[in-house]
Amino acid sequence: MNLMMLLEMAASGFPDRVAVTCGDEHLTYAELFSAAGAAAAEIRAAGVERAALLDTSNPALPVGLFAAAWAGVPFVPLNYRLTGDELDRLIEQTTPCHLVTDAPRAASLGGREGVLAHECASYLARARAGAKLEAEWNMDPEEIAILLFTSGTTGPPKAAVLRHKHLVSYILGSVEYGSADEDAAGLVCVPPYHIAGMAAIASSVYSGRRIVQLPNFDADAWIDLVAKERVTNAFVVPTMLTRIVDAIEARGGVELPSLRALSYGGGKMPQPVIERAMKLFPDTTDFTNAYGLTETSSTLTVLGPDDHRVAANSDDPDVRRRLSSVGCALPTVEIEIRDEDGKAVAPGVRGEIHVRGEQVSGEYLGKGTQVGSDGFFPTRDGGWLDADGYLFLEGRVDDIIVRGGENMSPGEIEDVLIEHDAVADCAVVGVPDEQWGEAVAAAIVLKDGKSVAPDALRDYVKERLRSSRAPQHIVFRDELPYNETGKLLRRVVRADLAEVAN
Repeated sequence: MNLMMLLEMAASGFPDRVAVTCGDEHLTYAELFSAAGAAAAEIRAAGVERAALLDTSNPALPVGLFAAAWAGVPFVPLNYRLTGDELDRLIEQTTPCHLVTDAPRAASLGGREGVLAHECASYLARARAGAKLEAEWNMDPEEIAILLFTSGTTGPPKAAVLRHKHLVSYILGSVEYGSADEDAAGLVCVPPYHIAGMAAIASSVYSGRRIVQLPNFDADAWIDLVAKERVTNAFVVPTMLTRIVDAIEARGGVELPSLRALSYGGGKMPQPVIERAMKLFPDTTDFTNAYGLTETSSTLTVLGPDDHRVAANSDDPDVRRRLSSVGCALPTVEIEIRDEDGKAVAPGVRGEIHVRGEQVSGEYLGKGTQVGSDGFFPTRDGGWLDADGYLFLEGRVDDIIVRGGENMSPGEIEDVLIEHDAVADCAVVGVPDEQWGEAVAAAIVLKDGKSVAPDALRDYVKERLRSSRAPQHIVFRDELPYNETGKLLRRVVRADLAEVAN
């Protein structure tokens, strides 16, 4: 098993079909295959241990991904938004490496020991013009395909190890070869260092879908690119979808008839946002919510198009609530919710999400595997399953608030607050409290033109949950802190609200 087998099948099956579009630049599947081979020859000649990319999404990304697989070295997409010490720490863990980056960074990083830096445009030009590497690639499934640094929302980034067996098993278990129509085009706007970006390339190649790249996300640019390139499929994180919905409403509506399927994931999706999106995209028949982790090679659960339609049209509150779930496990994945003692709990009971499957890595560079002897990986995400197997997320287990010995889920309280007519976004955290140990605090973003008193929000929570869950401290903010991949920076919210509480 090797990622290159996906590209080889695509290049053999539909060589003249366009594989990648970025602005005015295009690569067919045959050209992508040839460029990957030439780039692999360059990597092998350099005698390095890793191939890294430090840049926005562009054609060098798929070329570099498959070239690394061909050359038999891990591919390492680095966060181009980092500077200074943070970037230095990642590069130290990546050397000796063949690094593709922008011109200024190629000049500044090229002099470092163990770093062979190449400017992106010239690298891509050499790959497109060079001779294809004739040697076969290694089919050892245990070889490392990608080293992907985690977002570091709760600590320093760690390099998740994804081996070829993990990624290929995920693709083979979730995508049908050559299933995309000739006019199918998938818009990729998540950054290269996001697992969804890697999975989108692999799944698009195997299905034969054209990859349309948006180097830097902007809601209006996203809308315009969907229309220009007649995009049929797109994936966004929740914060992106929120901005897209706002932009469409600001335009008074937009017609995007080509967009048949819209997938979202990477964070918790407020139910009101997806309900608005489903109304604003009348031609989009397939909405899909996907939940997964870097350590699990992307998607674990899916709330599919039929689930969206049934939930949106149901009068049963339990069924309608599934719009805020992440759906059910893929056929190749097992999920258990476990308590603090590691024992599986019944449906409806909250706990930590554990997952098992061939695509699950759970391994970090230099730190070994976190997968248990039973094959289950503890995700550190909290949640619960309903009686029909639908998974509901409630944030990180470490975010649980302990008030007077009572454990409280921030997600449970956030679910109630976001339903208030005046609330656009919210974050609930625990802050130090002398009497109770921790107190419930909430940061609230109001909808435009709306207002609400703190006491009214407390009463709103009390009416729907027990009174102990009503936020003791409430602050209003213009926006909440998210990282570029849509993860709420809860530690930043906690520090902000701790100052208010004191």
